[in-house]
Amino acid sequence: MTDDGTGLLTIGALARATGLTVRTIRYWSDEGVLPPVARSEGGYRLYDAAAVARLELVRTLRELGLGLADVRRVLAGEATVAQVAAAHVVALDARIRSLKVTRAVLSTVAQRGSDAEETTLMNRLARLSAAERRRILEEFVDEIFHGLDTADPVIRERMRSIAADLPDEPTPEQVDAWLELAEMLQDPGFRAEMRRVAESNAADHGHGTPAGASLWFSRRLVRLGAEARERGIAPGSPEAGPVLDAVLGTADPALVLDRLRSHATHRVARYRELLAVVKGTGPEAAHREEFAWVVAALEARVAG
Repeated sequence: MTDDGTGLLTIGALARATGLTVRTIRYWSDEGVLPPVARSEGGYRLYDAAAVARLELVRTLRELGLGLADVRRVLAGEATVAQVAAAHVVALDARIRSLKVTRAVLSTVAQRGSDAEETTLMNRLARLSAAERRRILEEFVDEIFHGLDTADPVIRERMRSIAADLPDEPTPEQVDAWLELAEMLQDPGFRAEMRRVAESNAADHGHGTPAGASLWFSRRLVRLGAEARERGIAPGSPEAGPVLDAVLGTADPALVLDRLRSHATHRVARYRELLAVVKGTGPEAAHREEFAWVVAALEARVAG
C-alpha cells in the first residue's frame, strides 16, 4: 500500500496480498486483464482494493485453463463465467479425445517397435475424420462384394452399416483396434481373403434364398458351438454328432466345411474381434472359439 493516504496498492503490495508474483501481476496488467486505477508520481502502477478480488478470479480462471481472451470477456461483462466454462468444456473434450488418440498411437508404436514411416502412417490413420473412416469401410465392402449379385443382401448391408467408427470418448484399446483394423481394410491381401469369404457366401446363398439366411445360419452356428463348448463336448467325440446335425441339416458336411474354413481363418477372426472392440462389445463378441469348434467337428466328421 502507498503511504500517501489514498489506500491504493502497489504491485508489490498486491503480490503480498494475493501470493502471486510481481512478474505475473505485471504481465496480466500489460495484457489488459488488470488495468491500474492510477499511477504514482514516479509512474508506478497503483490498484484499488477491488483488484485483490479481481486477481483471485483471474487466477481461478487461468488455473482452470481459460485463455486470457476469455478472462478479459468475463471481466468486461461480455460473457458469464458459466458461458465461458461451457465453451471450455467443449474444447477440453476435444483435447482429451486428441490426447487419447496420441496416447494410443505412441503405445502402439512402442509395442511394435515401429519405424518412422509406420509411425507416420498410424498417426494419419488414427486422426482420420469420421467421414474418412466411413469411406474406407464402404470402399472395402464395395470391393469384396463387387459383381456378386447372389450374395446375401442382409450380410452386405450389415457390413456396410457396421459401426467401424470410434466413439466420442474412445478408450486406448479402441483406438489401437481401429489402427489395426484400418490397416487391414486397406491391405490388398486381406481384401482378397475377404473376397473369398464373400464368394463363399454368394455360392451358399443363390437366387431364391431368403434374405438374411446367411446371418441366421451364422447365429445358429455360434449358439450351437457355444452350447457344445459349455457342455465340454470334444469336436471329434460321438456327442458332437447331434450338434453337427443341427448345424448342417441336409447340407453336405464337406461343402459346409470348405465354406467355414474361409470364415475361420486367423485374419478373418481377427477382423471380427477388432470390429467388436471398436464397437465396445469386446473381442469375445467375435465368437472365434465357437467357429473353431464347429470347423474342428466338421473336420472330424469328413475325415471319419
